[in-house]
Amino acid sequence: MANKGNKKRRQFSLEEKMKVVEAVDSGKRKGDVAKEFGITPSTLSTFLKDRAKFEEKVREASVGPQRKRMRNALYDDIDKAVFAWFREIHAKNILVTGSVIRKKALNLANMLGYDNFQASVGWLNRFRDRHGIALKAVCREDSDRLMNGLGIDKVNEWHAGEIIKLIADYSPDDIFNADETGVFFQLLPQHTLAAKGDHCRGGKKAKQRLTALFCCNASGTEKMRPLIVGRSANPRCLRNVHSLPCDYRANRWAWMTQDLFNEWLMQVDARMKRAERRILLLIDNCSAHNMLPRLERIQVGYLPSNCTAVLQPLNLGIIHTMKVLYRSHLLKQILLKRHSSEDQEKVDMRQAIDMIAAAWWSVKQSTVVRCWQKAGIIPMELTDSGPEAAASEPEIATEELWHSVAIATCVPNEINFQDFVTADDDLIISQDLMDTEVIQGTEAGENTDEAGSEDEGEASSPQQPKITITEAISSVQKLRQFLSTCAGSWGTGEYEVH
Repeated sequence: MANKGNKKRRQFSLEEKMKVVEAVDSGKRKGDVAKEFGITPSTLSTFLKDRAKFEEKVREASVGPQRKRMRNALYDDIDKAVFAWFREIHAKNILVTGSVIRKKALNLANMLGYDNFQASVGWLNRFRDRHGIALKAVCREDSDRLMNGLGIDKVNEWHAGEIIKLIADYSPDDIFNADETGVFFQLLPQHTLAAKGDHCRGGKKAKQRLTALFCCNASGTEKMRPLIVGRSANPRCLRNVHSLPCDYRANRWAWMTQDLFNEWLMQVDARMKRAERRILLLIDNCSAHNMLPRLERIQVGYLPSNCTAVLQPLNLGIIHTMKVLYRSHLLKQILLKRHSSEDQEKVDMRQAIDMIAAAWWSVKQSTVVRCWQKAGIIPMELTDSGPEAAASEPEIATEELWHSVAIATCVPNEINFQDFVTADDDLIISQDLMDTEVIQGTEAGENTDEAGSEDEGEASSPQQPKITITEAISSVQKLRQFLSTCAGSWGTGEYEVH
């Protein structure tokens, strides 16, 4: 008689458990699912009962998908701190050895106040198993190559291989690119030189900046609603405002963070699920993008590091065009305020958000397509873009507008409109974690997305008054009456209201 006690118990990884649960969710009978995966009904019931636990683990990526147990580390806070550091290093394509991880673990343990912790080889192996990490030996040649940039050979290799595989199952309508940019939203033309090359890591300038996330598809037929990150959670200018042309979030630095980016991703994934679509999303490997949630309808493809300047469509002219249009709107605001004898030339955050959104929706489809083609992702024959698509934005009218504002505001002669447009191109948009910040992120109650004071830096921004429907209708009627008395003003854009 066989000894049942000697029968080896089968262990299931989190990935396998997720597949079992997804099979039940798809509508299959539980009995059929149990037979398909070779498990007993009681084991299936246990998986379904505990699904919330391992779904949370996979979504937070706190354990590797091949992990078969969810037992926490003895020094859980050290484990979290080391893993946070490892994610940051991994996102930069820097390969590390086991000895480097052990040294970092000892440093972080010392900062956390643990004197008895030993980063032994056994601890390292358990750490790797918990998080599904495969370590590789690093030779000097590989290290130098990763640190000094990938070069044109890597770009050509990606064009010839990886991107072809990524886009094979998707049409241009379902291939998207997302990227962030920083904006000095109150920047005046006469202050362009002072802002040029400013990375804005914090301090006073942080009050004058926003970070904007944009996303569009390769055919240029779909631009997603922008996500704008400010510094104040409740700025005066947004009180009593219940509808914005974008999504707005805030943290103390007005930066993109992992939490904010993952929240945006989950919302997009939910929309795609409702629309029964599957999309490919191409992104860079900045620190805010390096730990993604579990997604059902979005396949994420990473662009090679150090190559986004030549491979990311949004970086090849789409965001630049948005900034050209935003600065054009800003110039019109400056002229209008000067003509009306208003003392304050600067815009508030509400006006800036409206103008950024208006600029984004005004980027032409031909501009989007041309930038995707320039990135080498979409071949010319897949689009109907003609020679006329090469026309630059904006047209001569914008240069004339710049000339008028430059004279009125005494802009130095050495500054031109393109300088004004690109003055904030070097803004920091996400945070690289230092050891102290890694530690802070593991402490209970720490909120890395804490926003700045709602009133700080906004003394000149009045609270938006509540406007009745009667007042709104009356204002529209007065505006129409005014425009009807201005000969030639209709359709010229002279009195555009944003």
